[in-house]
Amino acid sequence: MKKSKILTDIQESYNELVNKVSWPTKKELANSTVIVMVASIILAIVIWLIDLGINEVMHLIYGIGA
Repeated sequence: MKKSKILTDIQESYNELVNKVSWPTKKELANSTVIVMVASIILAIVIWLIDLGINEVMHLIYGIGA
């Protein structure tokens, strides 16, 4: 009797996950985490500065809060 396709797919996926995937080391993972955190902070600052600039332009155009 043939195995069901779903069961075969699950077994193949598990085999690939366990034997073929290269997992990062703790050091690589920590370095990647730091890079993502720094990039996120830089992006947040850039967006904040753009928001401040647009806010100032809107105040000049519409005279809000003047």
